[in-house]
Amino acid sequence: MAALQTPFRVHVADCRWFWAWAVLGCAVALGLVSLGLIVIAPAALVGVLMASRLPARRSAFGLLSGAGLLLLYIAWLQRDGPGTTCWQRATASGCDQHLNPLPWLIAGLALFIGGIVAHIRNGDGVSRSRRRRHAPRRHRTRR
Repeated sequence: MAALQTPFRVHVADCRWFWAWAVLGCAVALGLVSLGLIVIAPAALVGVLMASRLPARRSAFGLLSGAGLLLLYIAWLQRDGPGTTCWQRATASGCDQHLNPLPWLIAGLALFIGGIVAHIRNGDGVSRSRRRRHAPRRHRTRR
């Protein structure tokens, strides 16, 4: 039972690092799309600190998934587009311009899924030597 818990704990720790990188990727994408250095500078500092740790560095593909999440959110915000949509309420009315959500959706899906696939292909963040160490041993029998 203890042999099964160790790989599970490693997986959970790697997932935490993956989603920490995803938050960082979302922040960097927000800085690139809108806020600029106000967000990019602190995110770069946090990224350097995270990259200095080997367990965290293995899950850095979360950056792609985080950027993809932001692009998916932008696609959702622009879901009424492309073009102008007008609205009217009891006390106010107005019109809003919306972008075409398809480019945002396609790029967001590609980055989000690409980050997850790359993380899995990378070994889910777990090194091969670590897997071998926790794998059940096979005993050879002599004939």
